[in-house]
Amino acid sequence: MTKTSTFFALRNPVYRSLWFASLLSGTCVSAQETAATWVMNSLGASTIFLSLISTVSSLPFFLFTLPAGAMADIVDRRKLIFVMNIWLAVAAGLLASFGWLNSLNPYIILMCIFLLGVGFAFNAPAWTAIVPEVVSNEELPSAAALGGLQLNISGIIGPALGGILIPVVGSNWLFALNAAGFLVVILALLGWKRAENASKLPLESFFESLEAAIRYVRYTPGIQIVVARNVLFAFFISLIPALMPVVALKVLILMLLSLDSFLPVWALDPSGARYS
Repeated sequence: MTKTSTFFALRNPVYRSLWFASLLSGTCVSAQETAATWVMNSLGASTIFLSLISTVSSLPFFLFTLPAGAMADIVDRRKLIFVMNIWLAVAAGLLASFGWLNSLNPYIILMCIFLLGVGFAFNAPAWTAIVPEVVSNEELPSAAALGGLQLNISGIIGPALGGILIPVVGSNWLFALNAAGFLVVILALLGWKRAENASKLPLESFFESLEAAIRYVRYTPGIQIVVARNVLFAFFISLIPALMPVVALKVLILMLLSLDSFLPVWALDPSGARYS
């Protein structure tokens, strides 16, 4: 692979292991989101609850991204990612456990999804920050491109996989599969041996790091423009995943009603009765 290749960073065995682990985990997360929406609808929840799935999964990023970034600057990032993936595995395991106990209700689903969102909010800054530690400067552009590629692949394959597996194995097994995906990431992390000089921590405290981040944004006009654009974009783009389950279910119902109206024409047996 040449240095300009998108897949150049995959020559790095540590990064390759982490990338494939995150790809598998991300696919399981997307499949789990499909399963959660399916279960929420099967419980007879209102369209508000269906929309709240997207809301509660995104809310932790709004609440905790800044503290999570500050924490990623002052603690061992490898340990932070390790702990957060345990947190994520437990949250996904709770969904599966409540499902197998037939105790799932809309509130429990939203609570578990919120806990998953908290884990992702604290995991994301640390995960982004470790990439330059794992790859060389030559591999960094490829690693950045592969990070976006991984998200796109997971976002495409996961929902399709969820739709295929729900009628085959059930939603609870998809929740359990999601928990197992986080354990795969933990195993990949165990194979990464950090250099000693990479583990030295800064001297500033959590609040000092948080204050420095706020001060940097406050006195940097260029960053303010980027933040403002991202907030505006995120506000409108977040409406799409929130409304998609509601719209999709309405379209599905209309399609079924339309199909039912055609049944007398093409689904009659010789005696004039519909096939069951």
